[in-house]
Amino acid sequence: MTTQTTATFPTLQQTEIQSLLVQPLESESVFLASGPKIIDTNGPIRIPRVASGLTVGFVAEGGTIPESSVGLDEVTMLPSTLKSLKVISRVTAEVLRSSAAALDSILKQRLSTDTAAALDAALFTGTGSSNTIKGLLNQTGVATGTLDADDSDSLLDGIGVARANEVKPNRWFLSPADYLSVRKIKDADGRYILQPDLTATGQEVLFGVPVTITSRIPTGKAVLADMNLVAVARDMSPSITIDSSRYFDTDETALRVVCRYDLALLQPKAVTILTASGS
Repeated sequence: MTTQTTATFPTLQQTEIQSLLVQPLESESVFLASGPKIIDTNGPIRIPRVASGLTVGFVAEGGTIPESSVGLDEVTMLPSTLKSLKVISRVTAEVLRSSAAALDSILKQRLSTDTAAALDAALFTGTGSSNTIKGLLNQTGVATGTLDADDSDSLLDGIGVARANEVKPNRWFLSPADYLSVRKIKDADGRYILQPDLTATGQEVLFGVPVTITSRIPTGKAVLADMNLVAVARDMSPSITIDSSRYFDTDETALRVVCRYDLALLQPKAVTILTASGS
C-alpha cells in the first residue's frame, strides 16, 4: 500500500475530514443520485409486501359470497452476513500538519469518487455472491424486453412493458455507447428523440423519462425503472476513522473508509431490463 506524503498529498486537513465524505458520495454516486428509496437502519429489516390481491366476482342475490385472501410476502435487506465496503489509506504526519487549500480536489477525488465507484458497481451489477450486494441487473422477477439502440421503437416497447405492469417509470439507465446510438436517432421531422429537460439543467429525457448515462451499465443493456420502488438500505453512511497508532513506528496516520448498503426491489416488475440480441 502506497503511503501519501507531502509530495503527493499536500492538502489533508484533519478538522475537515469527518464531514467530507457523506455528501460528496451521494452526489458522486450515480445510483444514489437517481432517486431510490433510501432506508436508514442499524440492522436487518423485513418489509411486508402484497404479492397478490383479492379475487372479487359477481354474486347473485342470496348467493354464497366466496372467500379470498390477500397474498403477503416480504422483502429482506441487510442480513447480518452482508459485507461492508472498506478501505484503508495511509498518510504521513507531515501531510496532516502542512495541509492547505487543495483538500477538496484531492480527498474528494481519492476517497469519495473511488468509494462511490465501488458502491455503484455493486448496486448496478453486483452478483450477490459471497455475501455482497445483488445489483439491479441481477434482481429476480423483473420485467424484460429487447434493446435496439438504433431503433426508438424498442425503447417505446420497453415503456409499453412497464405500462402493462402498471408501472410509471421515472428513470432510464443507459451505457455511454448505447446513449450515443440513441442520441443520434431522429423522428420523422428530423428532431432528436432525446430532448433536454427544461426543468433540470443538463438533464435529458427520453419519451418523457429522465435519462442517466453511466458506464456501470454494460453496453447492450438498458434499464427502465420506477425508482420509488427501488429500495436501498443504508446501515452505515460512508465515514472516515482516523487512527494515528496503527503505523506508530513510521509516524503515519491511517484513514479508514467504511460504508454498508443493500438493495432490494419493493416490486420486481417496477424494473424493466432491455437486452440487445447477442448480449
